[in-house]
Amino acid sequence: MNTDQSFSEEIKRKIKSKENLDEVIAALNKLPDAEIAESLKALSNEDLITVLSLFPVEKQGRVFAEFDMPLRLHFFQHVSKKWFARMFEKMPSDDRADTFQQLNTQERVTLLPYLQKVIREDVLRLSAYAHDTAGGVMSTDFAMIKADQSCAEALKQIRQDDPEEKMLFHLYVVDDQTVLHGYMTLKDLVIADPNEIVRGRMRKEPVSADLDEDRETVAAKIEKYELLALPVLNEKGQLMGIVHQDDAIEVIRQEQTEDMEKFMGIIPGSEILNYNQTTAAGHFRKRVTWLAILTVVGFVSGMIIQRYEAALSALMILALFIPMVADTGGNSGSQAATVVIRAMALGQVSIRNWFGILAKEARISLMLAGVLGVISFFMILILTRQSDFALPYSPGFTAFGISLALSVQVITATMLGAGLPLLVKRFDGDPAIAASPAITTVVDITGLLIYFGMATLLFF
Repeated sequence: MNTDQSFSEEIKRKIKSKENLDEVIAALNKLPDAEIAESLKALSNEDLITVLSLFPVEKQGRVFAEFDMPLRLHFFQHVSKKWFARMFEKMPSDDRADTFQQLNTQERVTLLPYLQKVIREDVLRLSAYAHDTAGGVMSTDFAMIKADQSCAEALKQIRQDDPEEKMLFHLYVVDDQTVLHGYMTLKDLVIADPNEIVRGRMRKEPVSADLDEDRETVAAKIEKYELLALPVLNEKGQLMGIVHQDDAIEVIRQEQTEDMEKFMGIIPGSEILNYNQTTAAGHFRKRVTWLAILTVVGFVSGMIIQRYEAALSALMILALFIPMVADTGGNSGSQAATVVIRAMALGQVSIRNWFGILAKEARISLMLAGVLGVISFFMILILTRQSDFALPYSPGFTAFGISLALSVQVITATMLGAGLPLLVKRFDGDPAIAASPAITTVVDITGLLIYFGMATLLFF
């Protein structure tokens, strides 16, 4: 079987007929948890509950953790809290905390009494950390062994604790106060002399994170050191949890989505929704604020054109090339902003390098201005010779004046595109806010001032 739409339709058919449900579960059990979730999410609430209830409770928790957050919350509303609690307890600890944080106060109150004490305490502790910190994304599912144990005793302890298979890539070595000293791999422990003390066999942990460390920094550490997991320590050096590599990937994905939304003038929301699960009203709220602000600011462009109405009346051909100058400037500014913001996000540059960045972009803008100026000169020359406008100057001089204005606009737009993100970062803002729509609006205004200022200087 595969997990495409036909597979989901086959599941629906068998559920409706109440036939061969055992075959459905057997087929699904052969798939990874993520693919099972993908197959089931197209089902109706009633059918989804029916199928999920047929899995062992451990499997229910793992599959449920693969659902999108809106589906998890919707599911919570349609099943008994007692059943939900059993499944909830079998989820990975970080997914449990994420789900719990998305419940409102009343929903949390109804769920907590059904949870085992140890799970309840773990959920409340993890949920207390801010979602954008290491504590907010860490998991408490990991294997610990004591530094003063023999390797045989440590192996016996692991068997008793019975951690999940995915938690065994590192065995974290701690003392009696759970202060982290190092780690061992399961292979290290298995091949070691049974009587050897763990402390003498362990490896030093190369890097760790603090509880309140920004999650982007944590993800960057995991990427830099090519780790499968990163230990999270409190101020005393005690091991509080670990951040898995897959959690780091999710953090990077969320941060990229957030930056993209800011870059396009969309206000990021705290809710975890995808396009289809966000209502039209939700999309409206995320988009309207910046568009309204930029529309108001855009009226400045109209005021500039009105200010130079006499110049337009005297040389109507100027109106023909306003869109070209505005678009070229906007594109140049957006390109520069994108390159600088990406370099800052990857840690390649910082605001301490502002002079070097602006100097480099100045050189780039001069080269771009030269090429685009030459191209626009010949294009304008052809159009002016073919137009019916009365020209007070020769087509060549007119083309020169307009292409010169465009070249100056490219230079200023590129410098603005590179400079505004640096300026926003200097005042502890998010550089992405100064990107595309904002850059375009600012560049449009400066472009019109340059365009008409140059035209006034040359032609009037």
